[in-house]
Amino acid sequence: MTRPGAGVYVGRPVRRVNDRPLLDGDARFVDDLRGHGLYATILRSTSAHGVVERFDATHARGLAGVVAVLGPSEIVGAVAPMECTWVLPGQRQHTYPVVENVVRYVGQPLGILVATSHAAAIDAAEQVEIDYHERPAVVDVERALEGVDGFLYPELGTNLIVELRVGNTPAAVAAVVAGAAHVVRRRFRVPRQSAMPMEPRGVRAEFDRATGALTVWTSTQVPHHVREDLAAVLGMRLDRVRVVAPNVGGGFGPKDHLYPDEVLVCLASCRLGATVKWIEQRREHAIATVHARDQTQHATLAFDADGRFLAIDAELIVDLGAQCTNVGAGPAFTTASLLEGPYRFDAAGSTVRGVVTNKTPAGAYRGFGQPEAAWPRELLIDEAAVVVGLSPTEIRRRNMIERAALPFLTHSGQSYDSGDFAAALVRAEAMISTPQRSLPTRAAVRHGIGIASYVQFAGSSSRGSQSLNFRIPGYETAVLRMEADGNVTLYTGVCPHGQGLETTLAQVAADHLGVPFDTVTVVFGDTATTPVAAGTIASRSMMMGGAATMRAAAALRARLLEIAAHRLEAAVADLELNAGRIAVRGTPTIGLAVVDIARDAWLGWNLPAGAEPGLEVRAVFDPDDAAYSYATHAVAIAVDIETGRIDVQRYVVVQDCGVIVNPMIVEGQIHGGVAQGIGGALLEEMIYDGAGQPLTTSFLDYELPSACEVPFIEVEHLVHPSPRVPGGMKGMAEGGLIPSAAAIANALADAVPGIAEMITDTPLTPERVWRWLRQLESTPA
Repeated sequence: MTRPGAGVYVGRPVRRVNDRPLLDGDARFVDDLRGHGLYATILRSTSAHGVVERFDATHARGLAGVVAVLGPSEIVGAVAPMECTWVLPGQRQHTYPVVENVVRYVGQPLGILVATSHAAAIDAAEQVEIDYHERPAVVDVERALEGVDGFLYPELGTNLIVELRVGNTPAAVAAVVAGAAHVVRRRFRVPRQSAMPMEPRGVRAEFDRATGALTVWTSTQVPHHVREDLAAVLGMRLDRVRVVAPNVGGGFGPKDHLYPDEVLVCLASCRLGATVKWIEQRREHAIATVHARDQTQHATLAFDADGRFLAIDAELIVDLGAQCTNVGAGPAFTTASLLEGPYRFDAAGSTVRGVVTNKTPAGAYRGFGQPEAAWPRELLIDEAAVVVGLSPTEIRRRNMIERAALPFLTHSGQSYDSGDFAAALVRAEAMISTPQRSLPTRAAVRHGIGIASYVQFAGSSSRGSQSLNFRIPGYETAVLRMEADGNVTLYTGVCPHGQGLETTLAQVAADHLGVPFDTVTVVFGDTATTPVAAGTIASRSMMMGGAATMRAAAALRARLLEIAAHRLEAAVADLELNAGRIAVRGTPTIGLAVVDIARDAWLGWNLPAGAEPGLEVRAVFDPDDAAYSYATHAVAIAVDIETGRIDVQRYVVVQDCGVIVNPMIVEGQIHGGVAQGIGGALLEEMIYDGAGQPLTTSFLDYELPSACEVPFIEVEHLVHPSPRVPGGMKGMAEGGLIPSAAAIANALADAVPGIAEMITDTPLTPERVWRWLRQLESTPA
C-alpha cells in the first residue's frame, strides 16, 4: 500500500549512500585526520570539591616531547566565560568558566598538556602535581536542596539554581485533586545516565598565524553553534573561525555544544601556532562529557470513580551536577511540558527545581526530558487502572485526546497538531496480545505485558526559541544548486551523525526537483560552506531541513521551467519535468534536456529578460509551531523470581511520525532508540560514592545493552501528516526510548503484581528486582 506523501523516492527504502565508506573503513573521523601536528591531554581534577592550592608542572615541562603546559594561571585571563545556551526564568547561573581554581567535580578541566606524541602527553600528564584544599562533597540532590552539606557556590547561599512552574498553579491543581474520588501518589527516581556514543569527543585545531584564522575539526552535532561560542570565548572575529564536523560516530545530545576542554585545545593551537589534536578517552567521557536524566519526582494522579483523569502534578528535582552548562535545567522543563502525554486532564502542572551537586554537569541526551515524563505518568496510570478495575489499555483509551479534538492545547502550552492516539494504543495492544510460539519456561518464571504511550515534541520556531530564551536558530535553510552538468548539490545546516540524512534529504530534493536520486549530493558539517543553523538536535532535521529542502527544490524547479518556457515559447503550466528532460505536456518530442538548460544558465545564455545567470536558490523554513509524533509501545517480559532477571521477549511499537521519507531509516531509528531505552530500563546508571567519586567509569561498571537484551522489534506505522510542515514530516528519532522503561516496568508489575508499588526506580537490575521479590515474600499476607 502506498503511504501518504509518497513519491518516486520519498516513502521508499532507499539504501543509505554513506554506508559503503563506513563499512569499508574509509570514513574519516576526527582521529583519522593525519598530518604533522601535536597531541594534547587534558589535566583534570581528581577532587570532587575543593580549591587548587598548587599546580606544579615543572617536572612535566622538562620531559622529552613535551611542548607546553597551560595551567589555571595561564588560562583564566586568556578566555571569556562560556554562556549557557538556554537560560530559564529566574536561573541564577548564565555563564560558567573554562577553567577556575575552585573544583566542583571529578573530571573538571584544570589545564592542558601538549606533546609531540599521544603517549608522551599521557606519560607527562602523570608528572603534573596538583594539590587541593578539600571541601565536603555535596552528592545527594535532596540534601543539596536543603543545604545541609554546604553550598557549591557560597555566594549564592543555596544550591537551588532555578525554580519555576509549568502548567496550572499548585493551588489550581490541588483544588481539582481535593474533589477526586481517587488519588495515587508516589516518589519516583530516574537515575543519572551517560549517552556513551561509539566515538567519544575529539578536536583537531589548526591556527594559521599568517591569516589569524582558526580551523577546527570536531566531533559535533552543531558546527555553527560551536563556531559562534568558540569565537566569543577566544575573543576572535567570527569570520576567522571555521568549524568542520567530519564523520561523527554518534552524538545522542551530549555533542550539542562547545565544552571547556575543547576550548583548551583551540587555545593551545593559537598559542603555539600549531596543529593540536585531542581525542577523549572512554574514562574521560564517563566523567567529563555531560550526563543526563537524574530526576527525583514526587508525582500525583487524581481520577474519578470511572477512571477519568482529573489532574496530574509533579515536583521535579533535577540534579544539574556542578553547574548549569549549555541547556541547564532545560530537559526538566521539557519533562514538565510533556507530563500530560496524550491524555486529557482538568488540571495539570509541574514544579521544576534545578539543584547543583558535586557531579559531572548534566545536559542533553536522546529524549531530552521526555522519558522522565513518561516514567511517572505511565506507572501511575497502571496503578489507577488497578484501583478502578480497568485494563491498562481501557483506562488509557478512555482518557486519550480524540482525533477530532486536534489541534489540542495542553495545560503546559503544547499545541498537538495531528494524529490518532487511541488508534496506536489499540493496535499495539492487539499486536502484543497475538499468540506467539511459546518458549520453554520454568516454574520460577513469571510473564507480564506492559504498555506505555507518549507524545514527542520536535522542532520549534524562531519565535518559540526567543520566547523560551533558547539561543539557537528556530529556522532551517537549504541552498540548492544545479551545476552546469546537471548534477545537484544541496547545502544544509543539519549535521548528520548516523541519521542517514545524506540519503533522506537527497530523496526529498530529487522528488521535488524531478531529477534522478543519484545526481543529488548533500553537503553538510562545514561552516565555510553551509548555511547557519541549529544543527542536528531535538529530532528536528527531517522536519526542518526536509521542509527547507522541499521549498528550495520547488523554487529551483520553477526556475528551470521558466527558462524552458522561454526557450520553447510555451506556457510554464504546459510543461512537465521528468527523467532529466522538460517537455511540452502531451508532446514529449518537443523539449529540452535539463543538462542543456543548466549549461546555458551558468553561461548566462538563452535566459528570459531580467533573469540572473546560474541555477542556485536559497529557501528558509521557520514553522509557526512544533510538530508532534506519538506512539504506544507494548512489551512482553519474563522475570525469574529466583534471580530477579528480566528477559524482554517481545517488543511492539506503533508510531506516527507523519509522512515517512525512508521507512528503512525510520525503523532503524526506532530500533536504536528502543535498544537505548532497554539499556536505561535494565542496566544503566552513573553511580557516585559519598565523596563525589564516580564509580562507573568503564563498560565493566556501566553496562550497555547487547543483542542478548534486545529482542526483535515489531514496528507498525500510522500516517497523519503534520499540517504545520511542508511535506508533512514529524520528528521521531527520540521516540524509541521515551516510553521504554515505563512499558517494561508496567510489564514487571503485571508479572508480579505484589511488587507494583515498589517499582519506582530504574534500572530494573536483577539485584533490585530480587530485593523487591524477597521483600514481597517477607510481607505478611
